[in-house]
Amino acid sequence: MLSIEIEPVGAVVGAPADADGRPQRQVIEIRPEYESCLLRIEECEHLWVLFWMSELAREDREVTQVHPRGDREVPLHGVFATHSPMRPNPIGMTRVRLIARDGLRLTVEGLDAFDGSPVIDIKSG
Repeated sequence: MLSIEIEPVGAVVGAPADADGRPQRQVIEIRPEYESCLLRIEECEHLWVLFWMSELAREDREVTQVHPRGDREVPLHGVFATHSPMRPNPIGMTRVRLIARDGLRLTVEGLDAFDGSPVIDIKSG
């Protein structure tokens, strides 16, 4: 089977939510070599951000079935049938609201990635 290599296009700066769970604004810092990819991005109201869930422990990547939302009253589901972070390739995906662009920095709201998470792609949404 084909092996792939992914290079981050940037990284997340800031915490994903406040103590009450309300979304905070975060910054995605794009690497300089991808600046041309940002052309007209400020025309987008929403973006899909794909990021690597770097905080996930190695053993969590071996989990193949989960109770959705951790609710043991719900039958087990394969991780591909859930939004669980437990998965072989811990790629997160969140639709965010683009607040502003300042050069290589995108200020967004609603991103559920941790500070320092590698961003692997961004798509209009």
